[in-house]
Amino acid sequence: MNLSQIAGPAGNLNVDDGGSGGLPVVFIHSSGGNTTHWSAQLAHLRKTRRALALDLRGHGLSQSPKDGDYQLVSQAGDIDAVVNQAGIRKFMLVGHSMGGSVAIAYAGLHPDRVAGLLIVDSGGDPKQFPEEQKQQMIKAMESDAYASVTESYWKQLLVGSAPGVQERVMKDMQRMPKEMVISQVKELFWFDPKPALGRYHGPKLSVITPGNDTKFSLHKLQSEFPHIVVTGTGHWLHLDKPEEFNRILDEFLITVDASK
Repeated sequence: MNLSQIAGPAGNLNVDDGGSGGLPVVFIHSSGGNTTHWSAQLAHLRKTRRALALDLRGHGLSQSPKDGDYQLVSQAGDIDAVVNQAGIRKFMLVGHSMGGSVAIAYAGLHPDRVAGLLIVDSGGDPKQFPEEQKQQMIKAMESDAYASVTESYWKQLLVGSAPGVQERVMKDMQRMPKEMVISQVKELFWFDPKPALGRYHGPKLSVITPGNDTKFSLHKLQSEFPHIVVTGTGHWLHLDKPEEFNRILDEFLITVDASK
């Protein structure tokens, strides 16, 4: 592990960078996550190539934005700042949950720099969900019931996860400021990934849990969007089944390397 601080557009960003050789891989965590969520993947890949993970603004050891800007496109700017200062021109981008949406936003802005896009259990088309339900969720989170509402939501996502993963993720969530959580939920409720995906024409793969395999899922938004379903896990499938996820990662890297 090689931690460093890089100047981002909204404050210093924590980066875990290591390994050498091959096409670099950059990892983006979920809402409430941090670089350590990718420890198994970083250790695995650094045997043969460079692999890097960053804490998005307000997460882990990165500074929070003074203006409260948690727009997905702004967080994509965090990725850009890190790869530019790390001297990485082209790389494979991996994002989990909200981090997957940030990765999609980045790929749409910089399609020539993303050699491959691997999205892990991220949301699909939010326009398919009733506006009234989204507004009710936001209203509940903005109320005094915030703690119970968010805890209930995270626990639903953790169904199927190992007890150690559940405890770890819940602790990460409880450290998040209320304002940040609400801001990010709003972003995800109204983020349309289709324009960004339409600008990115490189290899891509969606790795999902069974509950995310619906007619509104990300892989249903384009005719050529391969997907793999991983069973027996919760939403943080790379923490629950690191060996299986690493195997999928290796196989996708073969595809990406072959397309260069």
